[in-house]
Amino acid sequence: MYTPFLYDRTRPVGSFWETTVDPVEGAALAGDRTCDVAIIGGGITGLSAALHLARAGVEACVLEAGTPAWGASGRNGGFCCVGATWLDPEALLNQFGREEVGRFFRQQREGTELVRQIAQEEGIDLDAQGDGEIEVAHRPNRWRSLEAAYEFFSDIAGYPCQLWSPKELTERAYHSPEAHGALHVGVGFGLNPMKYSRGLAIALQQKSVALFAYSPVQRWETDGHGHRLHTPGGTLRARRVIIATNGYTQDSLHPAMSGRLLPVVSNIITTRPLTAAELAAQGWKTETPIYDTRNLLFYFRLLKDGRFLLGTRGGTRGTPQEADRYRQWMRRRLGEMFPAWRDVEISHYWSGLLCGSRALVPHVGQLADDPTISYALAYHGNGVATATWSGRAIAYLLIGKISETDLATPFRQPLRRFPLPHLRPWYLRGMFSLYSLQDAW
Repeated sequence: MYTPFLYDRTRPVGSFWETTVDPVEGAALAGDRTCDVAIIGGGITGLSAALHLARAGVEACVLEAGTPAWGASGRNGGFCCVGATWLDPEALLNQFGREEVGRFFRQQREGTELVRQIAQEEGIDLDAQGDGEIEVAHRPNRWRSLEAAYEFFSDIAGYPCQLWSPKELTERAYHSPEAHGALHVGVGFGLNPMKYSRGLAIALQQKSVALFAYSPVQRWETDGHGHRLHTPGGTLRARRVIIATNGYTQDSLHPAMSGRLLPVVSNIITTRPLTAAELAAQGWKTETPIYDTRNLLFYFRLLKDGRFLLGTRGGTRGTPQEADRYRQWMRRRLGEMFPAWRDVEISHYWSGLLCGSRALVPHVGQLADDPTISYALAYHGNGVATATWSGRAIAYLLIGKISETDLATPFRQPLRRFPLPHLRPWYLRGMFSLYSLQDAW
């Protein structure tokens, strides 16, 4: 059995976000229970699916191995943005065609708008910040990639975009020895992911939706009467099941998931609150989320309370020793990218698992040989908005409000097994090594 690295799923890693909100716990499943739809996973996807099913009058129960938003749903950079694929624009267009790629990005934009809509409807204070997102050229020779992205997002996706020269970037956002112009995409915003995710959980509680914490699925039986999910404290019988576990999906959960997903570690540090003088020393003027043109990208933003957040991909083992190395490396890189903050104290470090797939696109659909089982996962590091939209999409598929053809073609790709899936950590290490070489030039 393949287990995503060496993570201890029973012991959450604390984060800055968790100090800013009241916890939403929930009791573990005890005894036997039945419902119409069982949702495995209490992150953004599962919570969104449960919310939209509840609004439609469908009885759903959520099974979460930890607590709501325990995984990367609550421990991410808070980028409510588009992306959700590791295919570049040329590959997307070659594989799916202009019309479907445009629809794919329009539906992702709907995801960012849906987050705001849900927050307003359910009274969730999610600390919205900024306008869109900014992609920064980390080397002068990456300006051409920004021009290509501008052409793609403007023409194919229909997004409002602006190219900023290095001088304009300094005037509008910040300056850095690793900033050589930027592309501003006017879609999306920043938020507090824990406030948003826990807000979804509170909305479910108010609608009397059963949300069971500390209830990992240990065994799954299917018979003529539906599905029976066994947890440490009880069993849940349901006619239909939604798999919403993303980067925390165990191969053993169901044969349809075995060997098909690739968990990837995302690491984040935050500083103590920065003073006005410290911000001015780095020329910092924006609350809009930012990422750079690296393949192993850095993403960063100024938070509501003045802390600075820096995140990056990396790590293939998930051990405490590896986490400590990344924390120290990120501390050093923060000072190199933002020299004025070289000696600023780091207040928090945490990490979570994002999820990739062999097709390098998100997947939303039903199993071909058992349509009573649905799934929505593999957002490739851009899951806040896309998971919200995908959770709604899978709920709407179940109640017949939409059909699969209403989803852009990239979302409808089959979940294919990786070749020799036990070698997935080595595939990831090879990819990271290649990306590191490419990013240096």
